[in-house]
Amino acid sequence: MKRIQKKFSELKEKGEKALVGFVTAGDPNPEISLQMIQAMCEAGLDVLELGIPFSDPTADGPVIQRSSGRALKMGVNLKRVLEMTTEIRKGTEIPIILFSYYNPILTYGNEAFYRDAVQAGADGVLIVDLPPEESDEMTSCWAGNGLDLIRLFAPTTPADRMRKIAETASGFLYLVSKTGVTGSAGLDTGDVGRHTRTLQSVTGLPICVGFGISTAEHVSAVARAADGVVIGSAFERLIEENIENPDLIAVMENRVKEYKAATRLG
Repeated sequence: MKRIQKKFSELKEKGEKALVGFVTAGDPNPEISLQMIQAMCEAGLDVLELGIPFSDPTADGPVIQRSSGRALKMGVNLKRVLEMTTEIRKGTEIPIILFSYYNPILTYGNEAFYRDAVQAGADGVLIVDLPPEESDEMTSCWAGNGLDLIRLFAPTTPADRMRKIAETASGFLYLVSKTGVTGSAGLDTGDVGRHTRTLQSVTGLPICVGFGISTAEHVSAVARAADGVVIGSAFERLIEENIENPDLIAVMENRVKEYKAATRLG
């Protein structure tokens, strides 16, 4: 059984939902980033989304844009992210999802990316700007099924298209809670519940909801509807606010524990 399948199966048995945490690899610098990610995994992350820095992250809000900028200034590129993935994998068996725009992967080479990502211990990839109709040029170069392809779904996606997209996905599905960029304000949990039920009607894959989730109360509310909760901007905002704080890693650990507690619905 793949790590992603195993994780969601284990969580279901325990009556918990998945805490999926996004951070930009190399932010605020590669050394601290690696230590922080390792600590977050130990503190309770169920799935790690490791962001590949990119110069034009059009789907992301200002917080994640700035995190990419900081990592790029430190020379972090896809090759360095794969090296970090290898180091992270040495200390944890939680699923690692590489979160990217297509340009860095295309530049690296689709065949080489698949080979090196699998070898590094990654479990899946989520590419923000590569729709299903155009992804064959990437996946046709893959030498196997060692990477799950995580698909994004917008709240405006009709059910028939949800079904079509879900058929080409594996691992889990990422449902965007609302229109807009990452980190934008406002979260309607009623809408989240309705959109989640629609997606559940066309697929058996686990559904994780992200965008606009920043408090333990948000986590608890979304966890009642979905199989997992994705938090990104809230983590990156915490990094930015504590960038000079020598206790940054402890701050991040404590926030992970707070969010994880909110995924336990019993």
